[in-house]
Amino acid sequence: MSHNALWTGRTDSEDGSAGFRWHQVVRPCSAAQDIGKGDTVLLGYPNDSGVQANKGRVGASGGPNALRQAMANLPWQLSGQIWDQGDSDVADSLDATQRNFAAQISDLLQRGSTVLGLGGGHDIAWASWQGLHHADSTKRIGIINLDAHLDLRCCDEVTSSGTPFRQIAEYSNARGIPFQYCCLGVSEASNTQALFNYAEQSGTTVLPDYAFTDAAAIASIAPMLSNIDSLYVTICMDAFPASSAPGVSAPAAIGVEPAAVIRFLRKLSEVVREHNIRWALSDIAELNPTYDKSGKTARLAARMAFELTLAMQRP
Repeated sequence: MSHNALWTGRTDSEDGSAGFRWHQVVRPCSAAQDIGKGDTVLLGYPNDSGVQANKGRVGASGGPNALRQAMANLPWQLSGQIWDQGDSDVADSLDATQRNFAAQISDLLQRGSTVLGLGGGHDIAWASWQGLHHADSTKRIGIINLDAHLDLRCCDEVTSSGTPFRQIAEYSNARGIPFQYCCLGVSEASNTQALFNYAEQSGTTVLPDYAFTDAAAIASIAPMLSNIDSLYVTICMDAFPASSAPGVSAPAAIGVEPAAVIRFLRKLSEVVREHNIRWALSDIAELNPTYDKSGKTARLAARMAFELTLAMQRP
């Protein structure tokens, strides 16, 4: 689908530039050199082979374009320019697809951009983290994942949307890199004891869905923030109740309330700045338009995109 077909929406010409919406500001990016330092860049990951390998509901490959269409009518409140770099290439293997995405992420971050990845399955996380790590391997990276699932499955035989943080952990351990991972909104009814055992073994911080509040989330991540230079935040749409987010690969029975997540992201932006941590990379995963009645999940994902981009830019 063309850029113009995706980025369409309401126009309030009587309000001038103060009435602009994203569709009036987002520009297609054909060459990376067009991107200026501090600009925001959107990059799609239209892949759900990892979801299929994890025995989930396929359809998340359509997530990036569904999210673009939902973001089109967001009010423009960012500084600088926002670019849509399109989608990274999907290869024959999941590993190659992730390498393609990681290479683009690394290049964008080295240019000083703020990047929002548009998934796709949650295997986007292994790709995003690799891009951030390769952009500057000297930086200590902290991961915050808002998710019903730990995604720490064993990856010895096959990788999938359920293995990305295990892949990060094993890569980090093999190279003496600290693995600093906080998973917030975890469903105790959706993760096996083996996953919780590995979470404890790897030093993963876990906040259950029933205990999630913005204050509890900030308290959970506080120890990590004192030991990192760079932050990566990923939101899996199955972190939210199925009533709010039916269009996902694995719907949540309970989930966390969207308003609590918004309060957390706004507070997180303040705390990150206080610790002088660079937060330039986030992504949204598991939006599955095949099961998204009335575009409800896409609209919620767009609101999360709105909050993430503002939070990463907020001084």
